[in-house]
Amino acid sequence: MNVQKRNFIIIWISNVLVAGTMTMIMPFLSLYIETFGDYSDAYVQKWAGLIFGATFVTAFIMSPVWGRVADKYGFKPILLVNGFGIATSVFLMGFVNSVETFFILRLLNGVVSGFIPTSLAFISSQTAKEEAGKMLGTLQMGSVTGTLFGPLLGGLLADAFGFQYTFVITSISVIIAALLVLFGIREQIRVKSTKAIPYSRKSILSGLLHHRLMLNVMIVTSLIQIGNFSIQPLLSLYVAQLTEAKDVAFLAGLTFSATGLGNLLFARQWGKLGDDIGYEKVLSLLLVLSFVFIIPQAFVTELWHLIILRILFGIAIGGMIPLTTALIRREAPVHIQGEVMGYNTSFRFLGNIIGPMFGGILSAFIGISSVFIVTGLLFLLGFAFLFYANRRPGIDFEDFLASEEQAQKS
Repeated sequence: MNVQKRNFIIIWISNVLVAGTMTMIMPFLSLYIETFGDYSDAYVQKWAGLIFGATFVTAFIMSPVWGRVADKYGFKPILLVNGFGIATSVFLMGFVNSVETFFILRLLNGVVSGFIPTSLAFISSQTAKEEAGKMLGTLQMGSVTGTLFGPLLGGLLADAFGFQYTFVITSISVIIAALLVLFGIREQIRVKSTKAIPYSRKSILSGLLHHRLMLNVMIVTSLIQIGNFSIQPLLSLYVAQLTEAKDVAFLAGLTFSATGLGNLLFARQWGKLGDDIGYEKVLSLLLVLSFVFIIPQAFVTELWHLIILRILFGIAIGGMIPLTTALIRREAPVHIQGEVMGYNTSFRFLGNIIGPMFGGILSAFIGISSVFIVTGLLFLLGFAFLFYANRRPGIDFEDFLASEEQAQKS
């Protein structure tokens, strides 16, 4: 087995473990907070929202930093720092006794939550441009698999062993992932071109914000996450409106997992299609399909209708992250790809932060059904941004960066 294939298999398995761990606590987050004291429902709900979102805030800040460090020292050290960092913070969460301490640990968890984005950047750097979509789509299947089964496993562990031991067990799974990276990964040295320009952080950020294609890809990345996360906190309430069954929690979990199932089935195929006909074309198609599949969800009258539409929506949205990552792989100079992908990850986390708040505020004013409609319009907006970016030929991103660097020096 060659080095690239072995690296890919190890990273795929590690992503399953880490993604599963990061979602294991979601089913019992509110219940765990209630063990800290005798709190009102409103207090628990407020802190559950804050603690859930805390990780994304610090991850949003740190992603470009980890990317820049990875460009300088390699991806493997960053994977190890993040892996063991996640394991430590999750382990300590099992021994907290106040919401404030739990909140701080979730913030710290966000600082080191770059394992999966860094693994995407690592595999991207080791993959030829012409097959980046297929490989990143396959890698996406690993993190989706973990996300699908993580909440289910977390709930089962909490029922069987209690909250504290669940945190301990999940931290052990991340340690296993980090050890796999430590002893199994062999990072191939990326040879920098003698013409490679040492771009400053200011030049890279300025280049991203002013280059038409790259800026619009970053905006689309945020819109994808806003659209995906806006409805997630409300899904169980919507399911309760559609059924009179007693096991609403199970049915809500099933509906939630339907999106992941669609994602899992087609992520690789969308990536391969992007390699063949162009990432922009396929991404544009998926944005339109997401609009087509999410709008009817606002008008369903039966739960099984919603589940089928969630599967179709998952099929459409599943290829978007691999395609945006592959597009950046194509455009960004090799020696700064980690930092550029770090900024793209920050835009993803920004969407993760905005999405739940956006959905909650919107549903409070005009109902849950309206969230599906407005979210659908966001996907159309993303299509418009991408269409604008590709309407006329643009400047090569590397050339654009060089001009930005020269302008900074002059």
